[in-house]
This record gives sequence, C-alpha cells and structure tokens, in this order.
Amino acid sequence: MNFELLFKRAKDKGLEDIQVHIEKTQDVNLHVFNGELDKHQIADTQRLNLKAIYRGKMGKMTTEAIDDANIDTWLDRLIDSAKVIESDDEVFIYEGDASYKDIPELSDSKLDDLSHEEKQALTFELERKVKALDDRVKISQAFYGEATKHVIIKNSKGLDLSKDVTSAVLGADCVVRSEDDSRSSFDFVQTNDPRDFDLDDIAKNVVERGVSLLGAKSLKSGKYNILLENRASATLLQGFLGMFNAESVQKGMSKLQGKIQEKIASNNITLIDDPFMLKSTKSGSFDDEGVATSYKKIIDQGTLTTYLYDMKTAKKDGVKSTGNAFSGAISPTNIYFEAGQSTFDDMVKTLENGLIITSVQGVHSGTNPISGDFSLQATGYKIKDGDIERPIALFTIAGNYLEWLNNVVDLGNDIKFTFSYFGSPTLRINDVAVSGE
Repeated sequence: MNFELLFKRAKDKGLEDIQVHIEKTQDVNLHVFNGELDKHQIADTQRLNLKAIYRGKMGKMTTEAIDDANIDTWLDRLIDSAKVIESDDEVFIYEGDASYKDIPELSDSKLDDLSHEEKQALTFELERKVKALDDRVKISQAFYGEATKHVIIKNSKGLDLSKDVTSAVLGADCVVRSEDDSRSSFDFVQTNDPRDFDLDDIAKNVVERGVSLLGAKSLKSGKYNILLENRASATLLQGFLGMFNAESVQKGMSKLQGKIQEKIASNNITLIDDPFMLKSTKSGSFDDEGVATSYKKIIDQGTLTTYLYDMKTAKKDGVKSTGNAFSGAISPTNIYFEAGQSTFDDMVKTLENGLIITSVQGVHSGTNPISGDFSLQATGYKIKDGDIERPIALFTIAGNYLEWLNNVVDLGNDIKFTFSYFGSPTLRINDVAVSGE
C-alpha cells in the first residue's frame, strides 16, 4: 500500500490527520469427527481500518479490498462519516510513545517446523486416543486451529508500528454415555510451541472429566463452601469484564465507579492484564490506537488500582491510556487472577462438606456486569470429608461477584485460560448460596 500517497491525498482533501490499521491473518482449521476429517480450511484474510479527523470529528471506515486505486473513495467515505458525528468529545490521532517493548518470541514460532500433514496427523491421533480410552466414549472429535497475524499501524504524525503473532490451539471433546446418563467434556492447549501438545494428557483430561460426571444429580439447597475450578472461574470473570471498563464506569454502569485505591476484594486477589504473555495471539507491544501496552495489576492485593482505558476515556479522567483499545472497543489482553500456592488436591482436602464447581452455563444472560449480580446453572462434584462423594448437576449458584471476590480465602496454583485468554486458578469461596432440590 502507498502510504505516502494516502497521506498526501488526505491532506489535499482537508483531513487534519489520518491513521491506517492493517491486519492480515492466515488461518488453518482442522476438525476430525469420529475418525474422519470433517473440516479442512486454510484461509487468508485482510482488513483495512482507516480513521481520520475532519473539522474536529473522527471519521472511520473499514474495507477488505486494499487497493491504492480506491484511496480517493476511502477518503470521501471518511469525510462523510465525520460529517454525521454529533459528539463533542475530543478526538485523537496518536503520535506514539517514546518506546515499545520488543517481544520477538511472539513471532518466533516453532509451529512452522511442523508440516501441514503433521498437524493433520496430530489431530487424527488425538481423536483416536480419546476414542480408545473408554468404551463409554460414544462421540469424539479433535480440532486444530492456527492463526498468524501481521499488524501494521501508520499515521500522518509519523507513527510506524508492526507486529507478527502466531499461535495455535489443539483440543478435543467427547460425549460419554452410561445406561441412564450422558455427559460431555473438552480440553485444549493454546501455544506457539508444538512441544506443549501432550496428546495423552489432553485425551485423559477430556475422557476422565466426562466419565466422572456420569450419574450427576442435584443436591439440597443451602450454603456451601466451594471450590470454583479454574475454567469456571475464568468463564465467570469474562462475564464481569465490563466492571473494569472505563467507558462503563464513566457512564455510571459499573459499581466500581469512584473506587480507585479502595478495597474491592480479598487481600489474596490480584487481577492482572499482561500484554507481554508469551504464546498468546492477544499479546503485543501496542494497541489499535498505537498506544504502548503495559503490564498492569487492575486489582492489587484486593485494591482496585486502575480501570482499562482507551485514549478517549483516558482524556476524560485526565490519565494516560492503558493501551487497551482493540477492535473499536476497550478490551483486555491476557487477563487473569494471579495464582496462589495451594494444589488442587490439597484444596479439596480442606472441604468437609462442600462443592467443586467445574462449569457454569448462561454467563451472558445470567450475569449483570452493572450490579455484579448473577444466577447461573452449574455442574460439579459434592465433597464430603475432603473427598469427592459424587457428581452433581441441575443446580444454581447465585450471588454478587464483588462479594464473592471478598470471600475468596484461598487460590490454587493451577491457572487455566479460556479461548479468549481469560485466566484463573481455582478459587475457594465460602458461604455460597446454592439452589437445588
């Protein structure tokens, strides 16, 4: 793309400043279902995002047809977009930070050492291992996904940034059946190093989880001390992300408004946003506005230290952007609760009469990120005298997320991330209301 021509024509048309954001992605998706290749997709995509200031307003446009012949058309669309903006908020094209962290490991991927045929063979082998582990596995499937991103940001103020990130996911899921019950489960590994793919471990986790939940029934309503397992905790965190979004706070749509430097959680809770975490496609040294990203503790030992900002919301609060502007919104990079010291097995042994919550359903509809309240259907295990007594299902957990964070008495050392890079260790939370039989 001819950036100099774009910037010159933008100036000729009266645009004050202009910024280009180009993202090119190469995707590989493989899916093996019951021993057969069910999906085989290789795709290259590209997207151009332009934003420009015209008479004090920000115009924006997006296209997948990146061709210099369209430059004048793009600029006219930007002007038209700016003309309809009614907001008086100050707008910005960022000149850049003094320095940006170098993270060569994000693009230095060993995935290229595997041929496409070898990646396909890995997926077939994982599905075979899942199927072979137990006769009760009736449906099995494995999947492999790989994405290589190349991002360029340039603007008329001299900003010139680029990054390459490669990552892959290998996982499996299955349906297991007994005479009177059926359960499903899944597991996966995300990385840019194929040496992290332990097929036996993934298969074992998938099948053992499914089989262990067979025969699950509800339990008596009441209050229980629980272990909120890592994946369930990470899923619940995702439902309440809006609480930490500066835009939500400024609109009065977060209970955390005015709570900076106040205690909002137990002393053992530290919530981190880490854009430098290796092996993640969410990592990088700059956000979509060209602001340098930073490692930050959103909650530090129970104290709220910051919200997540883009440039517009940061200006309103008189602070610097935290570098969390992505895809037109404020978003985290890799966000997770810092791990504790306890092993999962040791945490189970501390429960005399409690529950392990392994999964929660309906997070998008059953959570209120404004009030913090939630009511969710859950699955897990009943604990008696420090041992798993039986699987449980068809019960509801309810409460307030901030109250839960204040009731966390222990954290495991077993951080697990979701596909969206929300992470958590297992949390022990006391006095949780449960509705069952």
